[in-house]
Amino acid sequence: MSRSGMLRQKKQKKMDLNPPKGTRDFYPDEMRQRNWMFGMWKSVAAQYGFEEYDAPVLENEDLYIRKAGEEVTQQLYNFEDKGGRRVSLRPEMTPSLARMVMAKQRGLPLPLKWYSLPQCWRYERMTRGRRREHFQWNMDIWGVAGVTAEAELLSAITSFFEQVGLTSNDIGIKVNSRGAIQEILLGLGVPEEKFAQTCVLVDKLEKMPREAIEKEMQAVGLEMPVIDRILEVLQTKDLDAMQELVGKDSKALGELRNLFDLAEAYGYKDWLVFDASVVRGLAYYTGIVFEGFDRKGEFRAICGGGRYDKLLGSFGGEALPAVGFGFGDAVIAELLMAKGKMPSFASPNIPVVVSAFETALQPVAAKVASKLRGAGLDVDLMLDVKKPKQILKHTDRVGASYWVSVAPTEWKDERVVLKNLNSKDQTDLSIDELVEKLTP
Repeated sequence: MSRSGMLRQKKQKKMDLNPPKGTRDFYPDEMRQRNWMFGMWKSVAAQYGFEEYDAPVLENEDLYIRKAGEEVTQQLYNFEDKGGRRVSLRPEMTPSLARMVMAKQRGLPLPLKWYSLPQCWRYERMTRGRRREHFQWNMDIWGVAGVTAEAELLSAITSFFEQVGLTSNDIGIKVNSRGAIQEILLGLGVPEEKFAQTCVLVDKLEKMPREAIEKEMQAVGLEMPVIDRILEVLQTKDLDAMQELVGKDSKALGELRNLFDLAEAYGYKDWLVFDASVVRGLAYYTGIVFEGFDRKGEFRAICGGGRYDKLLGSFGGEALPAVGFGFGDAVIAELLMAKGKMPSFASPNIPVVVSAFETALQPVAAKVASKLRGAGLDVDLMLDVKKPKQILKHTDRVGASYWVSVAPTEWKDERVVLKNLNSKDQTDLSIDELVEKLTP
């Protein structure tokens, strides 16, 4: 190589082997954990009669641009494509779902009970359990105006928690109604058009100093006496206290009481906590909202959702009652690991390993593996000839229960050696006998 060529090679920038900041690689053990989580979510959704859907990860930017000051609109991975169109990676799934429902609204049988497991993208400051991409379990019900829909969704959430070994001592779900907060704000003289902005600011209370929130509330036109009263109302922690604020005839209060009654009938009332400070940070919520939290306070919100009856109308469609939730994969994974509830995924648990004693017998080993796979077994075929010690090390790594060896002495009689790696028993079998023994 010439001197100039060597210099050019030295100048080449060393490749950064890390994924982009805030994103993740999934190595096989991590992929097994992800698939387990997805499997649990899919299982619960199926138990509740939900159908799966999906949508493009790339959407039109207009779908997410709203005027209420939501953080999500400032966190878009958005750009102009080669056709001059403004597009964005989806930061959440609900707007895509609304678009899909609008497209076929007149032909869809109601109620809709749909779920999805989208990957979502937000360019935000990273903290524990918060990245710039995450997968999310979404379940939504369209076409049901009553709180029976919220009750069903909360039942699905608590069912998942129980199935992964968590209890109401570990997790709680804060519940509130934006309708009740709106009734109070209207009573304080806050115009209806400022309600969504006010809720977005209230949602920032745990993330920003009170003084900063007060300044932002003043910026949208709220007076300090009103701001003080709003912040006082948000301290309310029981329904009786809320009744004193909104009156016993409040529609929103009635919905909350009905929800708690339904929760008792389902058997998960002990998971629920009324908390007037929970309003959620998205402007489109209109009624009951809820948020899963770690009772020890070590993690950020685990999941959240609520009712968004006016979303289709805001997109120019016909209004349709809807409620749903989003449940990210990052926080729940960290919480399960912290509590020792996450299963081990170190081994792929492939039940059978097949090997040939010598190269000439590799075709026979391939035939044995094919027969077993055809019978429905997962089989790892050793593609090179290895020493028995190396093979046993491999069987241990993949979590195998059986090792099938094709050796010259036994194969003269068209038999193979089956070793039970748990009991250490071993026996010679024909291929047909082997298949019969290893299949139910």
